[in-house]
Amino acid sequence: MPSAAQPRVLYVTDLAYPARGRRYCDEDIFLSSRLREDFDIALCHPLDAAALMDAFDAVVVRNSGPVLHYQAAYDAFARRAAESGVRVYNQLTGKADMAGKQYLLDLTAAGFPVIPTVDRAEDAGRLPAADEYVVKPKLGADSIGLRFVPREELADLSYGPSGSVLVQPRIRFRYEVSFYFVDDAFQYALHAPDPARRWELVPYEPTAEDLAFAQRFVDWNGIEHGIQRVDACRTPEGELLLVELEDLNPYLSLDLVAPQTRDAFVDAFKAALHRLLES
Repeated sequence: MPSAAQPRVLYVTDLAYPARGRRYCDEDIFLSSRLREDFDIALCHPLDAAALMDAFDAVVVRNSGPVLHYQAAYDAFARRAAESGVRVYNQLTGKADMAGKQYLLDLTAAGFPVIPTVDRAEDAGRLPAADEYVVKPKLGADSIGLRFVPREELADLSYGPSGSVLVQPRIRFRYEVSFYFVDDAFQYALHAPDPARRWELVPYEPTAEDLAFAQRFVDWNGIEHGIQRVDACRTPEGELLLVELEDLNPYLSLDLVAPQTRDAFVDAFKAALHRLLES
């Protein structure tokens, strides 16, 4: 039985969120049950987090669904956590998906290996030639609002106020691969051999070059306390390009890794939470 002296952790999740190709609830039931070995755990919906968090030593934000479905509530939670000094995991200083898709523009401008991205009509000519282009909201998530347009329609595309949509060339990649980190330490990698089946993942053994690629984005983000997933695609030429840096509530696909890998991840997660509580 958990001791009353154990740290109290509020675990934020939406167990009913209908994620395509994934079962958020199973992953969070598993993770929260394992964290209970070290912490007193209570689960809550993201809409309830702000009202409950003051009674806990830390808040863990996990599979809580796209924030755009409850943006005002999330903004209130983040603001209150910052004002009260509540420890939040992931810490709320992420520069990637936690703050929208602006980072894709910033990384493009800085010359990082990322799918080239623009948000203004006058910059569309800088994009590589492609048969189709991906158009998606800058504040989107989970492929919500994503569409494809042919090159001839780029000139007439509405970018919205202050560049509210992003445009990228549609990369005909060989496969996608995801790298999973706890704090700044790599844990495991998974890849989708079939580009048409994003969530049919199998274990992937990264090369030293692959790990250096992923680590570069984790280092850029500068999160000390948090789980991050670096999503990339392998181009026909063999290059890796960043698709997304998920630093808010990345799904971990823990059911697809070997038991020893899963146990090692849990141990790393527990250790990371202890470090957060000691900070």
